Amino acid sequence: MSARLKLTLSYAGVVAIAGAVLLAVVWLFLLRYVPDQNIYVDGLFVPNRSDLIRAFTPFATWAMIGLIACGLLGGWLLAGRMLAPLSRIGAAAQLAAQGSLSHRIAMEGPGDEFRDLADVFDGMLERIEAHVDEQRRFAANASHELRTPLAISQTLLEVARDDPDRDVDALIARLSEVNARAIELTEALLLLSRADRRTFTHEPVDLSLVSEEAVEALLPLADRRGVTVEIGGSPATVTGSSALLQQLVTNLVHNAIVHNLAFDGRVAVRTHDRPEGMAIVVANTGAVVPPERVGMLVEPFQRGVERARSDDHAGVGLGLAIAERIAQAHDGSMVLTPRIDGGLIVTVWLPRG
Repeated sequence: MSARLKLTLSYAGVVAIAGAVLLAVVWLFLLRYVPDQNIYVDGLFVPNRSDLIRAFTPFATWAMIGLIACGLLGGWLLAGRMLAPLSRIGAAAQLAAQGSLSHRIAMEGPGDEFRDLADVFDGMLERIEAHVDEQRRFAANASHELRTPLAISQTLLEVARDDPDRDVDALIARLSEVNARAIELTEALLLLSRADRRTFTHEPVDLSLVSEEAVEALLPLADRRGVTVEIGGSPATVTGSSALLQQLVTNLVHNAIVHNLAFDGRVAVRTHDRPEGMAIVVANTGAVVPPERVGMLVEPFQRGVERARSDDHAGVGLGLAIAERIAQAHDGSMVLTPRIDGGLIVTVWLPRG
């Protein structure tokens, strides 16, 4: 039986039971006190219990039939009205199962349980649609990024094959450079996948020490680019993967150094122990970032304003994406805020260790 039929029978059953109880009350508290023998009062005949039962039974029977009929009809209508929101939710779920994730229920009316369920379902569809779109963009961009080094290698080999005066050493150096970029991209993709799976051992990690190690490792790059790096703050201990958190901070500092001013650039790295959690803040000078573009910077293969691709440290466009995934894998979050005079402030919040 369908849910509507079950509810209808339940409504009709409740009405029938209520009618039967009413008749039982009439019998127990009224008819039982009426004598069953002939009754005469001042020579006039008075109906006894049997007479009342014979007169009352047909009307009571028709009343019960009417109550059951009204219960069935009213129950069918009420059940249909009550289950109508579920029909809309079911239709939306069927469309989602067929691949249409853009449909929304958008249920109107009071904020009852069905409205809450529809809103939750719409929110779930919105998140799934965004995730699927992100995965499609990621697959397309990853295919393009992985194909580029291979296409360059093939072109270099074809040119060298047709050139009798080819410079073998230069060809080897160029192929080595292209191969190194392909390896860098592949390793970044593997790291991104590892962060998404959360397959790592949890251990206490001091973000201040991790920040010092990351800054020390990137000082040569900062010196070559003329960027001054400052580090400070308080100890901030969290629980997570030391290697992944090291990669997170390294990516943030590297991104801040690369996307900076051509001359006299600055990067500030701070760690904080706040009541709401541990925070690491990386701020850098640089070009003005439009507010509408900030949200796109954490998407894979999205590069910042005027990023130079010819530089050997230009990256593959996965730095901030990996950092955000690592933060999420540690139940944290990453917030990007553009600076008014140019540059970016990246704040990573992580729960206490």
